[in-house]
Order: sequence, then C-alpha cells, then structure tokens
Amino acid sequence: MVKLPPPIWALVYVLIATAASYFLGWPLVPDLPLVWLGVLLILAGGASAISAITLFRRAGTEITPTSPTNSKLVTSGPYAITRNPMYLGLTLAALGIAFWVGAWPMFLAPVAMFATANWAHIPFEEEKMRRQFGEAYDAYTRKVRRWL
Repeated sequence: MVKLPPPIWALVYVLIATAASYFLGWPLVPDLPLVWLGVLLILAGGASAISAITLFRRAGTEITPTSPTNSKLVTSGPYAITRNPMYLGLTLAALGIAFWVGAWPMFLAPVAMFATANWAHIPFEEEKMRRQFGEAYDAYTRKVRRWL
C-alpha cells in the first residue's frame, strides 16, 4: 500500500465511491448535498496540502513518502499544527467531495483515505523519520499531534 502515492489512493477511493453511488442510484443523505460546505472543505484541504508541499520544496526535502531518507525535518508552517498536513488535506478534500455530492457512498472515500494514511503510510513514514532524526523527531511528536 505504501508504494502507491497517497493522492492516487484518494483518487481511487473517490472513483470507487462514485461508482458505488452510480450503481446504487445516487442514494442521497437527507438534506444533502451541502455544496458550500463541500467547496470550503475542498479548498481547505487543497490549501493544507499545497502549503505543506511548498514548504518541503523550499526546505529542499523529499515529498515522496517512500523516499529512503529526508533531507530535513520540517516542523514549521502547517507542520506546527499537524504532523501530516498533506494527508489531512487529502482527507478533507475527499470529505468535501462527499458533502458536495451528498450521496452516502461518497462518505466512504474520506474514511478510507484516513484509514490508509493513519495505518499504512503514516506509521511507515514515522518509523523512517524516527530512525533518521532520532530525539529531534520524538520531541516534535510530543509537541505536535498526528492529525489535529
């Protein structure tokens, strides 16, 4: 699971949820879609991910989760609030799409994205960072939560 980039997982989950919604006749959650909330979540998710990617590029460190090492431990910007702003951004964007569409199968996509990130990608990356940065990374994890 770790070899496939997280944005691809998010896309796969949204496409599967779209197919499920289509085949189930677009079963809507009562009082949904909430387009305005969906757009807000998509924008917030995109901003979180893009700001984190920009910060990584400025720091000159690797963005790819499967890179053997990382050049720097980034702890500023969105990383001062969450250790995983890119995963948070993907999850928020998937949730935004679900609210926008309003079909209940679409809400499975953000749950699947969260699960994949939380139990596959993040533990892999945390172990890599712990090996590479030692106590500096451990101190960071004590100060900043995994998600929010």
